[in-house]
Amino acid sequence: MFQVYETRVSRGFQLAIGGLAILSLTGLIVTLWILADFQHEQEIVARIIRDLPDSDLAVARELAVELRFQSQLSILLVLNILATAVALALLVRAYLNSERSLREVKVMASDVLASMDQGVLTTDRDEVITSINPRGIELLGLQGQVVDQPLSVVGIEHTLLSVICSHVNAHHSPVRDCDYTITTQGHEQTLRAGCSLLRNEKQAELGTVIHVRDVTERVLMEQRLRRMERYAGLGSLATGLQHEIKNPLSALSLHVQLLDEALVSQATGEEVDEMLGVIHTEIKRLTSVLEGFRDYASMSEPGRSDVDLAASIKKLARFIRPQAAQQQVKVEVKLAEESLPTIKADPVHMDQVLLNLALNALQAMPDGGTLSIGLQKEGEWLRIKVTDTGRGIPVEYRDRIFDPYFTTRNEGTGMGLALCEKIVRQHDGTIDLKTGAEGTTFSVILPIDEKP
Repeated sequence: MFQVYETRVSRGFQLAIGGLAILSLTGLIVTLWILADFQHEQEIVARIIRDLPDSDLAVARELAVELRFQSQLSILLVLNILATAVALALLVRAYLNSERSLREVKVMASDVLASMDQGVLTTDRDEVITSINPRGIELLGLQGQVVDQPLSVVGIEHTLLSVICSHVNAHHSPVRDCDYTITTQGHEQTLRAGCSLLRNEKQAELGTVIHVRDVTERVLMEQRLRRMERYAGLGSLATGLQHEIKNPLSALSLHVQLLDEALVSQATGEEVDEMLGVIHTEIKRLTSVLEGFRDYASMSEPGRSDVDLAASIKKLARFIRPQAAQQQVKVEVKLAEESLPTIKADPVHMDQVLLNLALNALQAMPDGGTLSIGLQKEGEWLRIKVTDTGRGIPVEYRDRIFDPYFTTRNEGTGMGLALCEKIVRQHDGTIDLKTGAEGTTFSVILPIDEKP
């Protein structure tokens, strides 16, 4: 799996060196045995020579000379010892290289796991944690030593991990892409988990491997794409409806006004006046709805000029402070210390986005709180953050929060956030939200047009 790019003794060569060492040791033992045997025979010949008559001494001395082959065997013995020493040295070197290679592979494996953007933890067959990388500790919010602890130590929010681990152990099949939501620092975070069997090189089951990654941004992107799909055919529909309804509504408004003028000279009861008032109010409300629908459905490109968002935010804070003070809401402006660049945008539309987000935040804090408006640079983008300390948006409403005419309040048309989303999208930006029990944050990201 991991390659270490250094010169090492191959496994075949290690086996060859081991075989050579064994042969050298065997040759050394045989040589010593032969040498001892020759020594014994020389002692026997020496005793025989002492007891032989003079007539047989010549033959005995010739035999003794042949037995002096011992000196040659001594040379062979020395060579054998040297060969054995070399073989053993090479074998030790191969062993040390193998140990070093194994250590480097282990270090590299640890570095790879530590560098991964997703959490990886392993368990044995009893669902006891055997290892976990730093990202896993961070994502699961673990404290202290968790190795050799049961998987249940990860906490209630991560119960899904124990469930999929048990499933894999029971059915011997992997589980992929299981999403679940946790709350981190008051905001929701979406994690995607999977689990598979952990096997050794002989395919024996050792336990499980669980991987967890943060897919919060991906989920937000998928929600954004779904919104764009819903909006695809809405423009032409909105234009047609606005045309078909506004003309009869204008005629109705004119005739109601004429009727009102005709009844001025006549004595009418309070009931008639009240009905006329209701008609006038409803006509104004329908006109307002149609105008919002027209603005939302408009396909025209916004006019663009240099917009200083920092100055716009300061102006907005001055504008809403009186209303915020009535609601006992503290307004905080958080701008980056460095000078921020301008962007190419429609200033009226940008003011509308900021105002809608601020008013939406104030409505979320009827009993007081803190409204924070921030601006910072992130690479080639500017990020606007509008944060309230309300009770957050209920789970069942979060996917529809940018839909036209969706509102949970009795007043309003429900077009504010939909218009914000459309304006930001027309300016090649994105708008997303993070919400939880401690409040909601709307983030608007807009591109910076750097001047050459």
